[in-house]
Amino acid sequence: MASAQLRDPSGADKGTVELPAEIFEAKINRHVMWLSVVNYQNNQRQGTVKVKTRSEVSGGGPKPWRQKGTGRARAGTTRSNVWVKGGRAHGPMPRDHYNKLPKGMRAAALRSALTVRAKDGAVTVLTASGVQDGKTREVVTMLKALGLSDSKCLLVVPSGDNNVVLAGRNLRGFDTSSAEQINTYEVLWADHVLITEDALAKLKEVRG
Repeated sequence: MASAQLRDPSGADKGTVELPAEIFEAKINRHVMWLSVVNYQNNQRQGTVKVKTRSEVSGGGPKPWRQKGTGRARAGTTRSNVWVKGGRAHGPMPRDHYNKLPKGMRAAALRSALTVRAKDGAVTVLTASGVQDGKTREVVTMLKALGLSDSKCLLVVPSGDNNVVLAGRNLRGFDTSSAEQINTYEVLWADHVLITEDALAKLKEVRG
């Protein structure tokens, strides 16, 4: 049975707690984790890149010069893509990069990622989030007490805990997620995963 250290926000050791085997002792599937991470990153793309075609650039109008007799190559418009300040041929256009990974694959990838972190000893269960007023200093104090100031940390809390999100959003190397929305990318990004007891129970209910 996988287990993790149980600590409070002040850093005091409260013993150990057993982690749900169906989530933290799953078969590690590296390919599914890779697919999930790539899918997440693609879905973050805005897809707003845009260039102007020959129909959108300024200029045009009359033919630059007559067809024959000048000694120069024939030209019909100054908006041609071979001209300086002309339109771009086959350039990037706005598009939607969103792609939905099957639910079973997303779940398998998350279980694999959490299993990897549990095997590395990089999962700690907290008795509470340690954030009361939504202040960044509360998170900084907690990380110092846990000895994780120099590590990238993911704090998993129950949904609706907005104070934790407010407290950690300006802190570099720190991220928050809820037990309902946690994903593979966030888990693998973090060097250490912190999860409250309430969030662990919710995670078992939702993902178990």
